[in-house]
Amino acid sequence: MLNMIQACGAVAQARPADSLLVATMGAMFVFDRIEASQNLPKPANRINAVPLMGGAACLGLGLALAQPGRRVIVVDGDASLLMELGGLNTIAAQAPANFLHIVIHNGTQFTGLANIKAPSAGFSFAQAARNAGYRQAETISDPAQWGARLAALLAAEGPSFVELMVDPMPQQTGPGFEQAEMPDLQFERMRAEAAALADYLKKAA
Repeated sequence: MLNMIQACGAVAQARPADSLLVATMGAMFVFDRIEASQNLPKPANRINAVPLMGGAACLGLGLALAQPGRRVIVVDGDASLLMELGGLNTIAAQAPANFLHIVIHNGTQFTGLANIKAPSAGFSFAQAARNAGYRQAETISDPAQWGARLAALLAAEGPSFVELMVDPMPQQTGPGFEQAEMPDLQFERMRAEAAALADYLKKAA
């Protein structure tokens, strides 16, 4: 099985410099950690769909349609996608060739915090994407396979879908201990990120 660092680290390393990246909460924390470990500032071409739970895929779709010359990568969560599963049909109908949809399937919400069980056990997101009409969809659980396959997926005509089978991060709360409230900034940063992304795209036009 993959872990979150392997799943997101491969994306951080392989994605084109001018690509646009949309992430949900679990992936957001990992990308933040990767950038901090390398003393890198958060790139203006990454936006996190927090607190827009369930909306990452369609946010990415809008970016893909507006920026057809750029690769758009969505790193979604299984619990998030379950909230807006119909978005798969919308994406497939619009058929953006520059769209790569990655889903972290770890079976939890708030992974690494409360690890609330998500109702995704036994559900194949890749099969759902195929049924919706994505050009290609696959499931990957091996770190070496993911590292080797990602470059081809980034170069392929989309919309493409990858379901990554990932171990949940260790739970930080236990029985009798409530999950600490997240800082307000964590839920306000999307506004600042949207402004930074708009400025980035304006300068790059």
